[in-house]
Amino acid sequence: MGNVINLNQFRKKKARAERRVQADENAVRHGRSKADKDHDAAQAEKSRDQHEAHKREDE
Repeated sequence: MGNVINLNQFRKKKARAERRVQADENAVRHGRSKADKDHDAAQAEKSRDQHEAHKREDE
């Protein structure tokens, strides 16, 4: 006689594994590290400051 398996536990374990795979794919596709986000924010701020510095006084 084989091992008895709870089908509800098997179904839930399978669903969790599928969600984990989908989450990993999304993280690779859309995810950016905090360092990347901070770098982009710093570049945007630098660009904004340079733009403000080149404005004319009479405008």
